[in-house]
Amino acid sequence: MVLTSLEKTYFRGAPGYEAARRATVWNGLLPERFPDVIMQAHDTADVVTALRYARENGHKVGVRSGGHSWAANHLRDGGLLLDVSRLDHCRVDAGRMTAEVGPGKSASGFATELDAQGLFFPSGHCEGIGLGGFLLQGGYGWNSPAIGMACESVLGLDVVTADGEQIYCDPEHHPDLYWAARGAGTGFFGVVTSFKLRIHQRPAVVGTCLYMYPIELADEVYTWGRDISAEVDPRVELQILATLANPAGVNQPTITIASPVFAQSDEEAAKALALLGTCPVADKAMVNLPYMPTTLANWYTAVMTNYPEGHRYIADNMFTSAPAAELLPGIRRIIETMPPHPSHFIFTGWNSSPDRADKVYGLEDEIYMALYTVWQDPADDDRYRDWAASNMAAMSHLATGIALADENLGRREARFITEPNMARLAKVRATYDPDGRFHSWMGRR
Repeated sequence: MVLTSLEKTYFRGAPGYEAARRATVWNGLLPERFPDVIMQAHDTADVVTALRYARENGHKVGVRSGGHSWAANHLRDGGLLLDVSRLDHCRVDAGRMTAEVGPGKSASGFATELDAQGLFFPSGHCEGIGLGGFLLQGGYGWNSPAIGMACESVLGLDVVTADGEQIYCDPEHHPDLYWAARGAGTGFFGVVTSFKLRIHQRPAVVGTCLYMYPIELADEVYTWGRDISAEVDPRVELQILATLANPAGVNQPTITIASPVFAQSDEEAAKALALLGTCPVADKAMVNLPYMPTTLANWYTAVMTNYPEGHRYIADNMFTSAPAAELLPGIRRIIETMPPHPSHFIFTGWNSSPDRADKVYGLEDEIYMALYTVWQDPADDDRYRDWAASNMAAMSHLATGIALADENLGRREARFITEPNMARLAKVRATYDPDGRFHSWMGRR
C-alpha cells in the first residue's frame, strides 16, 4: 500500500515536509524530531488508510489533533505522524444535550459556539487547543470543579484501531477501550475520529474576583491560599498566579488571584467568591475587586496574555497534599528564579473526587502547581530551559503525581497514573495494540 495517492502526504526530505512538520507544533520551541512520513487526514477513510500503511511498513504512529502539547508528544523520530486536525466537524443536538465533534475541533471555538446558544462544555482554558488531545488526557476546563473533568462528559467515541478497524466505544461497546480513552492521553492506542459529548446548560453568570499582591507577600498569600483551598465553593476555581510583570499594567512582580466563578446570579457569584477576600494581608493588595461580571470570551482573552503565539514554552507540574509550611521553601525558590513575564507560576485549588479514582485519569490531589517558562529569543534557550523541571524536581518529594496536560515526561520522569490503573491500561493495550503500533508517552517505550 502507498500513501502517495492521498492529497496531503509528506515524506521526509520531500518538498512541503518541513512546513507540515512545523505546522503540527504550536510551541515556538520545535523539537529536533523527524517522522519518516506525515499524513494529514481529511476523513475517517484517510485514518484507516494511514494505519494500514503503518502496519504494512512497520511504522510506529504518533497522532496530532491541536498541537498544543508543550513537549510536542506527537512528534517522534521515525514512523508515521498522523495529523487529524482537519477532522473538525461539530454537530450539536440541543434537544438531547449532546454533540458530535471531531478531534481537530478547537475546544475554545466549541465553547464559544455553545455559549452563543446558552449551552456549555468544560473546555480548556487556552485558545486553540484541539478537543482530541484535551479530552484524551482528562480535560480540566472551565467550571470543572462543579461539573467534572471534560472526559467525564464523553459519552462515546468512534475509534480506528491499530489494524485499521473502525469501532464505536461506550460503556456497553468495548467498555475497556472507552475506559482507556478517558485519561490515557498520548498513551492512548487508537485514533479517535469523533467524540459524542454530553453538553450542559450555560450558567447564567460568569464572573471573577481580582486581587493583586506585591510578590513580597508570597508567604502570607500562599499560606492562606493553601489553608482555604478545601473550603472554596465548587463553582469557583481558585487560581493564584505569580509573574514578574503583570500584563494588566502592573509592571512589577505580582501575585494575582483572578478566579472564575459560574453561578445563576450576580448575588450567588459574589457570595461564592467571598472567601477569596479573606486573605490576612488583603489591606495591602494593590488591586482589591471582590467581584465583577465578565464573559467567557473575555476570560479567554485574559488567559492568552500569558501564552502569546510565536514564543518558546516549557511546562512542568505537580499534584500535592503537602501543607503550606512544607511548600513554601519551594515556592520561594520558584519566585526567586522565575524568568521574565510571560513566564509564570500557577497555584490551583483542585476539587479531587474519589469517584474518579477508578478512571484511568484517576490521579489528582488537593493542590495543583504548574510552571510555564515562556521566552522568545532562541539565544535564551540554555538560560531558561531548566527552570520548570529543576524546580518541580526539587519539590518532587512533596508530589503525589503530575497531570498529563502540562507534563514534560521526556525531560523529567514522574508518576501520572495510579499503579492499578497503569496495570489495567497495559492489559487493554495488549488487546487493542498488541504490536505496540502507537507511540506511548514521552520517556516510555
